[in-house]
Amino acid sequence: MKLPRKKQSPLVRALAPLRDFLHTEAAGGALLVAAAITALVWANSPWSASYDNLWSSTATIEIAGHGLSLDLRHWVNDGLMAIFFLIVGLEIKREVTNGHLAGRRAAALPVAAAVGGMVVPALLYLAIAGGTEARGWGVPMATDIALAVGVLALAGSGVPATLRAFLLGLAVVDDIGAIVVIAVFYSEGVSFAWLMVAAASLALILAVRHWGVSQTSVYVVLGVTMWFALHEAGVHPTLAGVVCGLLTPVVPRQTTDLVDAEELADLTDIEHARATMEIARNSVSTVEWLEHLLHPWTSYLIVPVFALANSGIEVSTDSLRSAFESPIMWGVLAGLLVGKPLGVMLAVKLATRTDIADRPEGTTTRQQLGAGHAAGIGFTVAIFIAELAFTDETQQVDAKMAILVASLASGLLAFFVLRSRRAPLDMSREVPTPGPG
Repeated sequence: MKLPRKKQSPLVRALAPLRDFLHTEAAGGALLVAAAITALVWANSPWSASYDNLWSSTATIEIAGHGLSLDLRHWVNDGLMAIFFLIVGLEIKREVTNGHLAGRRAAALPVAAAVGGMVVPALLYLAIAGGTEARGWGVPMATDIALAVGVLALAGSGVPATLRAFLLGLAVVDDIGAIVVIAVFYSEGVSFAWLMVAAASLALILAVRHWGVSQTSVYVVLGVTMWFALHEAGVHPTLAGVVCGLLTPVVPRQTTDLVDAEELADLTDIEHARATMEIARNSVSTVEWLEHLLHPWTSYLIVPVFALANSGIEVSTDSLRSAFESPIMWGVLAGLLVGKPLGVMLAVKLATRTDIADRPEGTTTRQQLGAGHAAGIGFTVAIFIAELAFTDETQQVDAKMAILVASLASGLLAFFVLRSRRAPLDMSREVPTPGPG
C-alpha cells in the first residue's frame, strides 16, 4: 500500500529549483562568478562612486579597550577570509588523515602535480615580469578549488571520479603552497611582541584541547585572539584560520557510548529529536561537523562577497591599454594559462614514468590536461595574493584583470577539453609502467 505523499506548500515548490541548485557542486562557483560580474558592472556603471565609497568606508570594533579600524574591503579580506582559510585548514587536515592525501602512494601524484603547477607558473611569471615586477610571482601559483571542481561538474558524467579526486588533492596541496607563500613572502614588518601573543594563543588552544575542553566558545575566543595578534604582528591574520583548522580533531567526539533505545523511546518527540541530533553530532569528527556547518557560509556568502569587494576594476580603453602593456598582465596570463597545465602535465608524466605514483585510474591524457587547465582558474586565492603583492592600485588592477581573463579562459579550455571525446590525446592504452612488484 502506498503511503500518501505529503502535500508541499506553493512556496516550497517554488523554491525547490533553488534548493536543488544549491546542492550542486557548481552552485558555489556560479555564485562566485555572478558576484564578480556584478562587481565589474557596478564599478563601470554611473554608480561606480557608490562601489568605491562602500568598500572604502571604515568600521571599528573595540573590545576591552582595544580597537581595530579597517575599511570594509579589509574586513572582508582579513576577517571573513579567515573563515574561508579555516575551511581550507579543515580540508587539508581531512585529506591528509583519511582522504586523497592519506598514504604516500595516494598523495604522490596530486602532490607532484601541485608542485609542478606552482613552480612552472612562478618561473614563467619571473621570466616575463621578473625584471620590474618580481613581487607578483606568487599570483599565478593559485588554484580556486570551488571553480575548478565546478568546471568538472559542468563537464558532465563523462569525467571519472578518480579525476575529481586527483584535482581535489592537487588543489589542497596548492592551498598549502599558497599559505606558505603568504606567510613567508607577503608578511612584512613583523612585531615580535605580538607574534608572542599569537604563539601564546596557539599554546592555549593546544592546552585546552589536551584537557578535553569541548566548548566551542573557548576555541572561538582563542582563535579570534590569535587572529588579532597576527594582524598586529604584521603577519596576515587569515593564517589563524588555517592553524585552527589544522588543529581540529579528526576523531568522533563520542565513539564508545552505546545508545539505549529504551531511553530514547521514553522521550517526547521533541526530546527524542534533540537527543538523536546530539548523538549524530557526536558520532562524526569535529572536522566533518565544522565543514558541514561552515561550508555553506563560505561557498554562498563569504567567497562571493570577497569577489564582489575585489573584482570591481574599471575597464576603459586607457586601463586596457595600460594592462596589456604591463609585464604583470602577461606574466600572470602566461603563468595561469600556460604554466599551470604545463607544470601539471610534466609533473604527472615524471611521477608516473619514475613509478613514484600511479596515474588516476580510468583517466586519459586528455582528461588530465583538462584538469590542468581547471587548475589554471586562480580567481579567489590569486586575487587575494595580488592584494598582498602589490600596493600600487594600477598594479593591482593589471594583476586582477589578468586573473579574470586567465581564469575565464582556463575554465573554458578545461570545459571543452573534458567534453571532447576525440582520441588524439587519449593515451590510456599506453603500456603501463611496471608497479613496485
